[in-house]
Amino acid sequence: MNIAFPALLVFLILLPGFIFRARYKRAERSSLDYSPFGQVVAEAVLWAIAAHVFWLGVSYLFFARSVDPVVLLSLLIAAPKEQNEAILAAGRESRWIALYFVSLFVASFSISAAARKAISRFQLDRQGQRFSSFFRFHQAPWYYLLTGADFDQDSKPDLIVVSAIVNVAGAAVLFMGILEEFFVDADGGLDRLILRDVMRRPIESDKKADEVDGGASRFYLVEGDYFVLRYDETITLNVQYLKISETE
Repeated sequence: MNIAFPALLVFLILLPGFIFRARYKRAERSSLDYSPFGQVVAEAVLWAIAAHVFWLGVSYLFFARSVDPVVLLSLLIAAPKEQNEAILAAGRESRWIALYFVSLFVASFSISAAARKAISRFQLDRQGQRFSSFFRFHQAPWYYLLTGADFDQDSKPDLIVVSAIVNVAGAAVLFMGILEEFFVDADGGLDRLILRDVMRRPIESDKKADEVDGGASRFYLVEGDYFVLRYDETITLNVQYLKISETE
């Protein structure tokens, strides 16, 4: 008990930091986080410290409640006498302590998600912004490439056109369509693209150097509402951002 209880207490103290970090970060990996272990722990500890400082401040200002450092340190040491006395002291405030941790867990879960949404909403992570290196989600490169998140509001693309060369029965075929949605796999790699208004043509029918019309007549419309393009079947991928403007 003398060893297990301090470990459990440390886990409860640091858990808000791990919750906040997991919900705040926009990562394209859904199964594993391959960040260095030291980085994960350091970030979680920093978030946990910030969360406790803020929550203890709220507790003191609005409810006149504060933490007793003597009791806290006694709970973390392995001295049986001091630890038992600290447990008795904490037991008398068990309801308040339980409410503190439960509310902190809920706040860490919800505030982190709201912060991530606000960063994307106000484009604080957009490349070129003053603090973009701090707010940028470095583990989501496909998000920035395939959503146009690095454009400001005035130049944000209305359409994103994807062109991909696919090997079909030994022949290279160019598929081109408007990006509707994209999905990543569990390791963070691009899995598939959902396109609409897709056209195709053999790559051997590429336009000549002196052609300026784009060779639209060489394309064949692919029937269907949506076209699923698997990224591992593509040879090359081209992304084009289009802005629709009104003309007189």
